[in-house]
Amino acid sequence: QVQLVESGGGLVQAGGSLRLSCAASGLSFSRYAMGWFRQAPGKEREFVAAISVSGTTTYYADSVKDRFTISRDNAKNTVYLQMDSLKPEDTAVHYCAVPLRHRSGDALRGANVYDYWGQGTQVTVSS
Repeated sequence: QVQLVESGGGLVQAGGSLRLSCAASGLSFSRYAMGWFRQAPGKEREFVAAISVSGTTTYYADSVKDRFTISRDNAKNTVYLQMDSLKPEDTAVHYCAVPLRHRSGDALRGANVYDYWGQGTQVTVSS
């Protein structure tokens, strides 16, 4: 059974940093791309970042590019999201997800290609 467990969320002031982690189990983690999404109250879930199987290719939403960094440690079955220069508009529940079919490129920006999701971790940025 595939499980994704996020951690690292919390309350931070604008300009601060947080590092989210997503621990995966029940799958051969190193074989799959991974993604991060977020959903703010009253808004649709939106793409944040994704990373290729090897970790050499990354994708970012324009709103987080140059502030967030996605990475993975295949030995630890974990994907990370380093979030710097946080803004109040980054406030949302952040989710990690995995597509079990081979996906790459811009396809990873679509929530519909992901098969399993974590429970989410709340990120709140105060002004």
